[in-house]
Amino acid sequence: MSEKEVTLNDGEVSPSFSSGEPIHDKAAERRLVRKLDLRIIPILWILYLVNFLDRANIGNAKIAGMEKELHLVGQRFNIAAWVFNLGYLVAGVPLTILFKRYGPKSLCVMMITWGITVIGCGLVKTWGQLVVTRLLEGMAESAFISGAAYLIGAYYTTDEYMTRYVWFLTAGILAGAINGFVSALLVKMDGTGGYAAWRWIFIMEGIITIAIASLSYPFIVPFPEDATFLSGPEKALMLERTKKGGHNANDTMTWAKAIDCFKDWRIWAGVAMNLGVTESANSISNFQPTILKGLGYTSTQAQVHTVPVYVTGAAVSVIVCVISERMRKRYPFYILGCIILIIGLSIMIAYPPDPKIRYLGMFFMASGCYTAMPISIIWSTLNTSRGYQRAFAIGMILNFGTAGAFISSNVFLLKETPRFHTGFSTGLGLAFIGAAAATLLFVFSWWNNKKRDEKRGGNTEIVSGTVADLGSKHPDFRFYL
Repeated sequence: MSEKEVTLNDGEVSPSFSSGEPIHDKAAERRLVRKLDLRIIPILWILYLVNFLDRANIGNAKIAGMEKELHLVGQRFNIAAWVFNLGYLVAGVPLTILFKRYGPKSLCVMMITWGITVIGCGLVKTWGQLVVTRLLEGMAESAFISGAAYLIGAYYTTDEYMTRYVWFLTAGILAGAINGFVSALLVKMDGTGGYAAWRWIFIMEGIITIAIASLSYPFIVPFPEDATFLSGPEKALMLERTKKGGHNANDTMTWAKAIDCFKDWRIWAGVAMNLGVTESANSISNFQPTILKGLGYTSTQAQVHTVPVYVTGAAVSVIVCVISERMRKRYPFYILGCIILIIGLSIMIAYPPDPKIRYLGMFFMASGCYTAMPISIIWSTLNTSRGYQRAFAIGMILNFGTAGAFISSNVFLLKETPRFHTGFSTGLGLAFIGAAAATLLFVFSWWNNKKRDEKRGGNTEIVSGTVADLGSKHPDFRFYL
């Protein structure tokens, strides 16, 4: 991009400042995108599926006997649930930086590490040991999603990023559904080898994690500049398409860049947007089996009834996010997700006597939070600079946003089972906070774009650095809306 080039809201280039770049062969570009889709997304999808199975299995293990055997009285289960997210908060950003430094294959190393801790959860003898293993598991998993998000953004244009990321996220959503089936099967191993059913949920899923991580290692793509799975012309086209994207091969990490990210209120707005819906997403993964059991289902029935909720949430998320990306609008669709979530939470708070209506509330909750989550992440990171700053921002939004999980783990009180009035009311308040943060970000971005357009006018001032490298600091940068 030339230094005089104006970048508009969604990556379009003003005709007055055309860069003169050659028009790509559209057929070749379509073939390239299909090849990227087949090479990058499926393997990351499988890894995330396993990731979420490991993360959400504590809710299934709880109703399969863990609560009684480990004497999880009072808030002990909640502590075991939220300490996982403490690991995220402590290790997420540093490990995301290490991912950028050592490359995408480090994702498999992380995966093997957390697989070991998952097996450990199945071997613990006391509640204290469970807390420690869950903390270590959270630390090991903390950079996986942010690393995958960065890798996807490195290969795709801004108009393709959200669709690919939301397809990646469906693995986590559907893992909740599969977990119900898997847990229902694994509980049949009760007593095998002298281990209770809930232990086998952890042990078998940990073994599967290690096996899949080991098998996946050769198939994880490197960063674009090192891609060997593309021919020469394909690689040149891919690098040309994404040169204004989020990856920068020659970037270095500095304290100044880290401080800039911490001082950027727009990133913190992204954190608030993510936090506003993450609390409800985590309540679904950790407490949905308990909530459904409270509707009158047996443990096995509760496991199975989680499946339609997750499948519906995944379908709605994909449909809405694809429309959002094609229309190049993020704010209205994030707000739509919040509205759907608020409807679901309101149903759960009202606690109508008919359990079928309460069950319907779970569908609204899943559809709303799973729609808003990817938009909060991608919208925020599109407005950051490239390279380490992009990685740092993604790590902040995802891992500080998991503070919502801290909250959900401590407001779903055992004594309030199955109504969980405090938990759902807290989720409702956070959803409004997320909507407020998104509105603030939208208004600021729209106004800032308007002022920059007015100021730009006929000004041809030369700026040291390009829009791609300087991001929002460049006067020609236009915020994504």
